[in-house]
Amino acid sequence: MKDKIFGVLQRVGRSFMLPIAILPVAGLLLGIGSSFTNETTIATYGLQKILGSGTLLNSLLIIMNKVGSAVFDNLPLIFAVGVAIGMAKKEKEVAALSALIAYFVMNVAVSAMLLINNEITADGQIAADVLEGTITSVCGIQSLQMGVFGGIIVGLGVAALHNRFHKIVLPNALSFFGGSRFIPIISTIVYMFVGILMYFVWPAVQNGIYALGGLVTGSGYLGTLIFGIIKRALIPFGLHHVFYMPFWQTAVGGTMEVAGQMVQGGQNIFFAQLADSANIAHFSADATRYFSGEFIFMIFGLPGAALAMYRCAKPEKKKAAGGLLLSAALACMFTGITEPLEFSFLFVAPALFVVQVILAGAAYMIAHMLNIAVGLTFSGGFLDLFLFGILQGNAKTSWLRIIPVGIIYFILYYVIFTFMIRKFNFKTPGREDDDTETKLYTKADVNARKEAGKTAGAAVATSGDPVSELITRGLGGKKNIVDVDCCATRLRITVAEPERVRDELLKQTDSRGIVKKGQGVQVIYGPHVTVIKAKLEEYLETAPNEFADETPDNIQAQENIAAENADGQNSAEVEDKNAGTAQSLAPVKEEKIRKTAIIYSPVDGIAADLSTAPDEGFAGKMIGDGAVVTPTEGTVYAPADGEVEFIFDTKHAIGFQTDSGIPMLLHMGIDTVKLEGKGFEILVTEGQKVKKGDPMMKLDLEFLTANAPSITSPILDTEPEDNQRIRLLANGEIKAGEPLFAVETLE
Repeated sequence: MKDKIFGVLQRVGRSFMLPIAILPVAGLLLGIGSSFTNETTIATYGLQKILGSGTLLNSLLIIMNKVGSAVFDNLPLIFAVGVAIGMAKKEKEVAALSALIAYFVMNVAVSAMLLINNEITADGQIAADVLEGTITSVCGIQSLQMGVFGGIIVGLGVAALHNRFHKIVLPNALSFFGGSRFIPIISTIVYMFVGILMYFVWPAVQNGIYALGGLVTGSGYLGTLIFGIIKRALIPFGLHHVFYMPFWQTAVGGTMEVAGQMVQGGQNIFFAQLADSANIAHFSADATRYFSGEFIFMIFGLPGAALAMYRCAKPEKKKAAGGLLLSAALACMFTGITEPLEFSFLFVAPALFVVQVILAGAAYMIAHMLNIAVGLTFSGGFLDLFLFGILQGNAKTSWLRIIPVGIIYFILYYVIFTFMIRKFNFKTPGREDDDTETKLYTKADVNARKEAGKTAGAAVATSGDPVSELITRGLGGKKNIVDVDCCATRLRITVAEPERVRDELLKQTDSRGIVKKGQGVQVIYGPHVTVIKAKLEEYLETAPNEFADETPDNIQAQENIAAENADGQNSAEVEDKNAGTAQSLAPVKEEKIRKTAIIYSPVDGIAADLSTAPDEGFAGKMIGDGAVVTPTEGTVYAPADGEVEFIFDTKHAIGFQTDSGIPMLLHMGIDTVKLEGKGFEILVTEGQKVKKGDPMMKLDLEFLTANAPSITSPILDTEPEDNQRIRLLANGEIKAGEPLFAVETLE
């Protein structure tokens, strides 16, 4: 259980990195834009002619400032999408779209509850008796002030729904909505109720967060020290993002009114003040206490440790160690990326890492005590110091105080590391045994060591997805599969060597048929093919990259199976002939029709038997039974009274359920899925009730004729029952609304 919780927290931490990764760019735009549109800065450096109001550069800088602010203003939405992507195991783009929808749904539901309870008016105005700061505008929606927590709630919840349901198989009538298409649907429903729940729950949660924030900010310098120590101690486990994010982005890190708006979180407060820097005398050190100290040990301290490790290296290894340590130190100083240095002594000398944690934690406290208020976007390197310290001026940031403290830190790191390395003979870079390579370790080495420990002596697990395994073998093995895709009903695969494809295995996967065209293989499964595709892609990620087995024993076994199948087929043919002979001698039983449903032509055109379709799958009735119509006019009408069940993403086909219970597919043209929606205009929506003759789709016949293999369109009953038969009612020219075929149910 402990390992499972740890693993989940690691994934949560990694998922935070995607939205956090945009902050450096946004901060860069905001920092440059704010610095060089500040009238005091422009006047100080005499740049009025270049950067003064009305100049081209001034306009560009204003735009940069606004763009940077937009990212920070919409961080909750960015976190909702980013966390969903990070936590989703497969088909991450579906999780992203679902999170976007869920975020808006949740806030709209909250807004509706506020309106119902008279806390906001119909035009979005906040009632006078509502506590200030509890309601805010979220992408134009009046909602509760949930901040980044609201985005995380959506991201984690949608990812959980996605991982649970992205392979769901629904009943045949609803199969199109199965698999990944189910996720936006379930997310919308769930987060409508989550929004209602949040209306009642969040005020109490918000009070708790404010209380926790008050406790943290009220703890003074000691609280800053504890924060810094914990943050650095979590680095090896990859959990530091989970820890510091609430302090940076939520009310746990404090609240402050800036430019008339209540802002939550240390980093958000700094950037709000930066955007309003003309009216700020000194940035808040209480807000920047969670990151200003990083400049001290990242620009000065850790490079001192690198110098100590270099000086302690063996003479014959100094050159190799020096090059590696110099590059790592420069990365740390300029970008704030400490991993190459920290991980280099974490394994070989954990005691040095303990020293690093204590000194780094103290740096946060010292910066707070000295009222240093330099912001950052990602980490405490020189680039952020220049943008958010030097450019903003010492009067606003007290950045000059970093230099003397940093020099002291450089000396401390150098002296302590030198003493401990030599005293305890730590194997830091350059001091390894002669048969060991001089290298800098990374997080990948940590993970590799963990995995090696877990998998040592473990047996290879067998596949938990026998259907995907059988499909892969039938396609000639993973090495033979070039590309996997699907359309409405077919798994579409490109193979390297078509002769390796084995139809007899693919038929065992409940396929309705197989169509081969050169290196293209189409395995027909029906509307639930999206689930099959998702499972196959997941299986292929871990399947051995080789062709299907071709050992002599396997070939002989396959030949034996083929021979048995041939014998079985011969026996079946004899039985069929005997049965036919017996039937011819028996009295012919008259079939009685219990009921008949008429399907009318959806278009003007030329009607023909389904067997004439220029596609083996349709002609062989692998997807259903019915007829084909070659359109001569561009409007597609409802073939009967019923309901639009689904519309394919590429707009080329519509799933339809008649009021008489016949599931239908109107597939306009052959291989038109490849056109990606071009040439089609949908006139209905999913779930819409229509009457016979209502317009459903527009066709650009000129475009389709020029770009599709054929515009002959299968009109199908996709699930004919055993006691049903299809009788063609038209052959030749037909008008929309005229009978096309009958579905007869026999007694």
